[in-house]
Amino acid sequence: MLSLLLVGVGIAVTASFFVSPPPHGAEAEVAPADRVSTAAKQPDLPVAAGKIDKAIKREKQREEQQREQNQKDSGARVARKHVVPRGPKNKMLRMTIPKMAQIHNDTVPYAKSDDEKAFHDHAAVHLRGTGDPWDRQANVYIAGHRLGFPGTNSWLAFWDLNVLGKGDKIYLTDADGKHYVYKVFRVFIVGPSQVSVTRPLKGRNILSLQTCTLPDYSKRLIVQAEKVS
Repeated sequence: MLSLLLVGVGIAVTASFFVSPPPHGAEAEVAPADRVSTAAKQPDLPVAAGKIDKAIKREKQREEQQREQNQKDSGARVARKHVVPRGPKNKMLRMTIPKMAQIHNDTVPYAKSDDEKAFHDHAAVHLRGTGDPWDRQANVYIAGHRLGFPGTNSWLAFWDLNVLGKGDKIYLTDADGKHYVYKVFRVFIVGPSQVSVTRPLKGRNILSLQTCTLPDYSKRLIVQAEKVS
């Protein structure tokens, strides 16, 4: 009898992760697991890959043009010098989000937005071309699946991203072991083609987390946090 009781308690605890109501203040778009089945198929990628890549390229070009214009306006000569790259050569990050069930020291590779294998095998992906945590100004853009793939680190990785709220902390660690702490300041929903969310905010180093909304994955849930230490 005692064994049966323990098994019953275990099942109840496991089930509560999927069907219990979201914490106070969580986004209304979050639904119990039984509603997820209304979506015929989750997106192959949680980002609009082509549009994201084009937006990142445009932003880089705009920044370069702005730098050149500033140099012309100031009358400064462009000095050709060797630029020493900042941060570790290996851009793999590790991420921990205490308030989320799955994200504890998970590897986050630096990969293109259409890298299906990276999204399949990892909890999330740091989109190539977006900022790094060691930069003064950056938007470190990380996206992951809401549902993911069973038997991989992507499975349910960002399922409870909606529980994050203003003031919650997110921890990143780079390949050299340096730690970065971010504090959430904004949670919102955008359409799948609204790529402006990948842009940096002037003078700030922010982290953006993205996943799909439930139950039909039609929009994107964005959590933004600012580096505090």
